[in-house]
Amino acid sequence: MRLDTVDLFQGLSGEELEALRRASVAREFSKNSVVIHEGDLADSLYIIERGRVKVYCSDKNGKDFVLDILEDGDYFGELALLDDDRRSASVRAMETASFRVIYKQDFNTVLDAHPNIARTLIRNLTRRIRKLTDDVKALALQDVYGRVAKVLTTLAETDEDGVGRIQEKLTQQDIADRVGASREMVARILKDLTIGEYIAIESRQILLLKQLPESY
Repeated sequence: MRLDTVDLFQGLSGEELEALRRASVAREFSKNSVVIHEGDLADSLYIIERGRVKVYCSDKNGKDFVLDILEDGDYFGELALLDDDRRSASVRAMETASFRVIYKQDFNTVLDAHPNIARTLIRNLTRRIRKLTDDVKALALQDVYGRVAKVLTTLAETDEDGVGRIQEKLTQQDIADRVGASREMVARILKDLTIGEYIAIESRQILLLKQLPESY
């Protein structure tokens, strides 16, 4: 994977990108393997070359809350390059996945030779944090239907016929985990959207047939 396609590294020169590429190592995890554990010491950045992963947190009863689904070109663990804290979430491979991994010690060596990298990464991370803040604000202010609708519309890719297709085969529990609601509530919302012909489900894929209503 070319690092210049990763938004975290936007604005870096060819020489700086090559230095980071040389500092990275390849790793692969099989399906359902935990890539990082919440609470572990953070020491590396992971860039997904191929595959999909689930980012999640667990409560004291072992229930998982899905924070995000990441795929090719996405990354996680970036704060490990800038601080000495612990992992704030766990990441599990949803399928066999390969990564480029940059460890903090190697990153610091590159920074010694290319100090501009730190300034560029801080700027790009600031933009990412602003987006995350907006996402959290939306979740906090929306009701369950609003959160379900946001998940569906965010994941849908519109085809040439104007139909939004969610490639990921989401279960009702998957959606419930993402929005912090019960599976039963999500099932009721999906059923009503299906009856209203807003969505359809084909081969376990959700199709958005028309714009979802603003309220439930």
